[in-house]
Order: sequence, then structure tokens, then C-alpha cells
Amino acid sequence: MIINMHSNFQIRPIQPTDNAAIAQVIRDVSAEHGLTADKGYSVADPTLDTLYDVYNVVNAQYWVLVDSHDTVVGGAGIAPLAGKPEVCELQKMYILPPARRLGLAQQLIALCSDKAKQLGYTQCYLESTAELNAALALYQKIGFEHLDAPWGNTGHGDCEVVMVKAL
Repeated sequence: MIINMHSNFQIRPIQPTDNAAIAQVIRDVSAEHGLTADKGYSVADPTLDTLYDVYNVVNAQYWVLVDSHDTVVGGAGIAPLAGKPEVCELQKMYILPPARRLGLAQQLIALCSDKAKQLGYTQCYLESTAELNAALALYQKIGFEHLDAPWGNTGHGDCEVVMVKAL
């Protein structure tokens, strides 16, 4: 399934050949915002270079955002939140600057939410950081609400912002 969201961009499911490209997107955006691998951010995940395998499991999915040359410029995914079978986690939502401010992030999140509902999830949880203020503003705009404490042990201890949205 390929979704045309903008004349120059498409969203499609991740493929094995996308692993290096989406890992580099995550590294680049993380570096842009000072999110270093020595802390508990996505850029430190040991599975960062094998996201196709990570999301090629039951009740999970990852999509990449590609430009007109099929170059990966972003992505986002969902996976079960350990210990809460009714909750999915929005994960690894990163977009390079040329694809920002076009409504594509909102479309990625909508796609993740729709798939989560199809899979039977009733809530979508996320962890982020104040350094990603544009992302946080978008999450709030589309209905995510702040939580007082994290749910579960995701390994992202430095992500001090936790939010949830009913699906």
C-alpha cells in the first residue's frame, strides 16, 4: 500500500532496503536536536539499524515517508506497549527538514492511528522530549494529552514527556 500525501511525497510500509536510510534519518534528526546516543533516546536503540525486522511482527507496523526519488525522508510506527495489551506506542517519528511543515507528520500519525484501531488498540501512547517542541505542539493539536508518569519500561528514560490519546 502506497499513500500519496503530497505531490512530492509518499508514505509506504518499510522495506528491508530502507533500514539504513531510516536509521540515518533518526540519527540526523536526533543530532539536529542534541539527542545523543549516550542517553535514553531512540538514536541509542540497539535495533535502530534493523527496523524492518523490529516492526515485521504481529500488531506492529512502520511506515517510511519517501520523496519523489524514493529517498527516505522520515517515518513513524506503532508497536504494542509492554504490559498494556490495549495500548500501542507511537514510535520513531522522525522527519527531515525538507519534508516538514507540509502536513506529512500529521498524515503519518493518522495512518498509525488508523492501523492501531484496526489492530484493536484503544489508546496510543508516546514518549518524547522538550527538545522536540514542534512535534509536541503537533501531538497536542491532534489530541494527545500529557501524563504524569510513563507507562511501562520502554528504555527511553530521558524522554521526560509522556502523552496518550484515545483511539
